[in-house]
Amino acid sequence: MNKNIEEALKRAYEGEAKAVLRLKVYAAKADKEGYPEIGKLFRVVAASEVVHGTRAFMMLRESGTTEENIAAGFESEEKVARVAYERFIQEALEDGDRAAELLFTQSRDVEETHARLYKKALDSMVSGRETSYFICEICGYVSEDVRPETCPVCGAKKEKFYAFDDSCR
Repeated sequence: MNKNIEEALKRAYEGEAKAVLRLKVYAAKADKEGYPEIGKLFRVVAASEVVHGTRAFMMLRESGTTEENIAAGFESEEKVARVAYERFIQEALEDGDRAAELLFTQSRDVEETHARLYKKALDSMVSGRETSYFICEICGYVSEDVRPETCPVCGAKKEKFYAFDDSCR
């Protein structure tokens, strides 16, 4: 593949991924402000952006077998936790920004949890075990099979965890 095309595909993928997140935030805000149809529009456009990003990602041929993808996910989460967030935390400390430091510290801790989930999945891939997941709406911590009484990362109460529903793909 031509290097320019490869770079363009990477930028397209990254841009679409950012757009999806941004649009989901916009949708939640519209819903909260009492504009459910606008929220729905943001979610529809986000779903369309997923199509664009997926196509670019697949053209980059960055998806392998499920086992390879789990291993790549594990490595990515480990690197983000060890390298990127450690640097972000240090920058926040140097700047005296407690809110950013808290966000980065909690995100790092949750990324480490993601890595453990990938490692566990890789180790037990053949078992066919079905797992329920609960996500902390405050910091993003993911719990397997049990809705915890309190979040081990941010201390949020049980009520702040929602069951992940895989039906909304």
